[in-house]
Amino acid sequence: MQQMKRLRSFVKYAMKKGFFNCLGDEPYLKLFYWIYMGKRLNLKNPKRFTEKLQWLKIHDRKPYYSTMVDKYAAKEYVAGIIGQEYIIPTYGVWDSPRDIDFDALPDQFVLKTTHDSGTVRIIDKSKGFDKEALIDYFEGRQKRNLGIIAREWPYKQVKPRIIAEQYLEGPETASGEHDVRDYKFFCFNGIVKCMKVDYNRFTCHHTNYYGRNKERLPFCERRLPSDDSQTIELPVHFDEMVSLAEMLAKDIPFLRADFYEVNDKVYFGELTFFPASGASSPFEPDEWDYTLGSWIKLPNEEQ
Repeated sequence: MQQMKRLRSFVKYAMKKGFFNCLGDEPYLKLFYWIYMGKRLNLKNPKRFTEKLQWLKIHDRKPYYSTMVDKYAAKEYVAGIIGQEYIIPTYGVWDSPRDIDFDALPDQFVLKTTHDSGTVRIIDKSKGFDKEALIDYFEGRQKRNLGIIAREWPYKQVKPRIIAEQYLEGPETASGEHDVRDYKFFCFNGIVKCMKVDYNRFTCHHTNYYGRNKERLPFCERRLPSDDSQTIELPVHFDEMVSLAEMLAKDIPFLRADFYEVNDKVYFGELTFFPASGASSPFEPDEWDYTLGSWIKLPNEEQ
């Protein structure tokens, strides 16, 4: 067991260094899946949620998906479907972080990349920040390409830019942080079946899962476990978010649509086709990988 674990760690390191980039999508994803899931990937008859997401990476390639995952272009795309009132205001977008005029930005703002996942920095000028370190960080992240390292093909066509947008301040928590909770709606063939809440994202990140009827679901993610000591209140505008998510997910086998609720108002966050790249944060207990998998009807499956 330990020997196999060490082997997977070595192969994971080699993959991150790009040693397997020459592989075609199918052999690459089989290797990727084995590294993170410790299992063989079944692409001929996928049953697991994580397997079906890998299948979709190869077989479901609509050009407009690249617009949907572009953090900047998605704003206009989403506004055209659900309305501009749900879009977080943008202060600017730049090809390089060195082009940013930080003096022209407000005291608080959010910086993120347009082409990546998880590259977010909250800036509060009153607390000071290391501008050069921030620039170096974003220059490094601009070199990441999820289309290569996880074969999330929509990202290949997204120009790696930097976007600044309005900071949304959530309610103060016991730790003194202002936690803006992320409500992520999982849409299966256009229908919301469950929702994930991310909380304490910048301290001790946890997640809970809920069903469409707001019931707590008995599973979590290995990488982001639940914290049962905390009581999580679901958004007041839960039903509105469900409706918006389903409008965005129409005619798509799987899509996750993210929203925030701040000052009694709903804001759009982002769209994701492959949460955790479809494998890097397995569900616990494992049976829920099959449950969520059964909710996706692939184009080649009987309805």
